[in-house]
Amino acid sequence: MERIMVIGAGQMGSGIAQVCAQAGYEVTLNDLKAEFVERGLGVIKKNLSRQVDKGKMTAEELDKVLGRITASNDLQDAKSVDLVIEAAVENMDIKTKIFAQLDEIAPEHTILASNTSSLPITEIAAATNRPEKVIGMHFMNPVPVMKLVEIIRGLATADEVYQTIEDITEKIGKVPVEVNDFPGFVANRILMPMINEAIYTLYEGVASKEDIDSVMKLGMNHPMGPLTLADFIGLDTCLYIMETLYEGFGDPKYRPCPLLRKYVKAGWLGKKSGRGFYVYE
Repeated sequence: MERIMVIGAGQMGSGIAQVCAQAGYEVTLNDLKAEFVERGLGVIKKNLSRQVDKGKMTAEELDKVLGRITASNDLQDAKSVDLVIEAAVENMDIKTKIFAQLDEIAPEHTILASNTSSLPITEIAAATNRPEKVIGMHFMNPVPVMKLVEIIRGLATADEVYQTIEDITEKIGKVPVEVNDFPGFVANRILMPMINEAIYTLYEGVASKEDIDSVMKLGMNHPMGPLTLADFIGLDTCLYIMETLYEGFGDPKYRPCPLLRKYVKAGWLGKKSGRGFYVYE
């Protein structure tokens, strides 16, 4: 395992590319347009420069890490890699299309991984002729800081493929957790209903948003309250994951709160749009 391709140069993709390059892998960072890749590389450079300023890395090491990352906006570049980690937009149609193309382009031995946070790996794998080599690698945001990777086994994922991905996860300094392919995996299956319940608590007038957040921060020792966290994640993302859980299990306990739907329809998506449960200047 020497060459890794990361598809999607957004916040997650550039973070994944950074940690892989820091661990000594040759990385190809791919996105649809050259300017997206440039922006991703800019973020990586900024992150690493901070490490240099703190004395955790030398300027020489920074150059070496950046030297291991190659920009790409052509999926054909997958023909020379051993592992692809897809971090494109959280949409099943887009992901299955990418995986079907990768299956055609990538060598036979290449493992295809998805950084999806909630979509079924088994369904993504079914778009390829190598379902045994398809796996989930769900990184947490921000990738360079957060230690966890949920490794998701699809129905057909081979044991040796799982083992390879577990080894790589440890090599890039992360802690792997083995998860079977069920809607929301572990992280979002537990986190999102908690956030949704906090939104219901606000919707039903049980307490103010500030007080709901204070209860979870001071009472449960959470670093931030669930409504603030929802704003940081993006309310559209929270709604999308709740919909995925609701659809996947068909259980009414996962029904998204009407207030969450209302905010998303209003374009109040949280921090990124300047307004969610709170207002951001």
